[in-house]
Amino acid sequence: MAPTAPRPRTTTRDPEDIARRLTAWLGTRLPGAKATGVGVPEFNGMSSETLLFDIEHPEPPLRACALRLAADPAAYTVFPVYDMPRQYRTMRLVAQHTDLPVPKVLWLEEDPTPLGAPFFVMERVAGRVPPDVMPYTYEGNWLHAASDAERERLEAASIGLLARLHDQVPLEQAQFLTLPGQGDALHRHVEAQRAYYDWVVDGRPRSPLIETAFDRLAETWPDDPGTPVLNWGDARIGNVVYDGFDPVAVLDWEMAALAPREVDLGWTVYLHRFFQDLTVAFGQRGLPDFLRRDRVEARYAELTGHAPRDMDFYTLYAALRHAIVMLRVAYRQVHFGETAVPADPDTLILHHGSLRAMVQGSYWD
Repeated sequence: MAPTAPRPRTTTRDPEDIARRLTAWLGTRLPGAKATGVGVPEFNGMSSETLLFDIEHPEPPLRACALRLAADPAAYTVFPVYDMPRQYRTMRLVAQHTDLPVPKVLWLEEDPTPLGAPFFVMERVAGRVPPDVMPYTYEGNWLHAASDAERERLEAASIGLLARLHDQVPLEQAQFLTLPGQGDALHRHVEAQRAYYDWVVDGRPRSPLIETAFDRLAETWPDDPGTPVLNWGDARIGNVVYDGFDPVAVLDWEMAALAPREVDLGWTVYLHRFFQDLTVAFGQRGLPDFLRRDRVEARYAELTGHAPRDMDFYTLYAALRHAIVMLRVAYRQVHFGETAVPADPDTLILHHGSLRAMVQGSYWD
């Protein structure tokens, strides 16, 4: 799926039907209220869906809201489980124990009857988000057009979010985010990804590259993963709302879990490199000096006193995790007749070249 290709289908739901049902549900939580201006962001995700709406009510201040709705289970979902109460509880925990700008969560609805799946409602924060399509590394968007000093400010503030999250949330309060299984937090995290991969390829061609990457992880396993912390999970600037170049809302907590600090850091580093590599492959310079691995590591160490360790392992792990997601997205396109399975299923992974280089140990040369 090249950046210039049509986007895969992200929902099978009828927006007008959802709007009617949302208005009916809102009246049970806030009598006299009406949902207006119901719509979706320009680029909705392919995991939990986001719905934007305003509340009309005689008594302000409730106005702009966002609703996070579990994916339609009949729509070949990207993930096997969408635990909305877990996301809701995570956001409340982070808001209670840190100074991160987490949107205030308003209501949790666990009953799937009103909208067809569980959901929660939060306050909507105004601002701008670095785009994924086309990626912010491409020309023609606000972050690419910013000055070096402005991007430096955004980068510093964004790494500060991770530092404060990891340092400020009490571990004992986050135990509900412990992943199932045996062993330490890193073993549990990786085993959860193995289970996810097995689910993705059930009835579909397996990926030799992904399986080789798992083998490489086992060969390079850290001697000491360290004490786990609450990981954001999808730790990247595309999940942050900015006012100018300052973070004002941290979004998308569905991948949160207890894990070593470097799991979040590796994801931050690699997801930027994913966009940067795509941009260079399509003939643009991109943003080679932005979110560089050495700068991310140094800034995080300065803020926390923890010098990131084994980052070759953790960036490989991030690229592997992203590959599993991309393979599922590709098989979802196959399911909807948008593409066909090629002879080599590894080519469905857009970054198969960089993942292979990481497995071979040549990517960071």
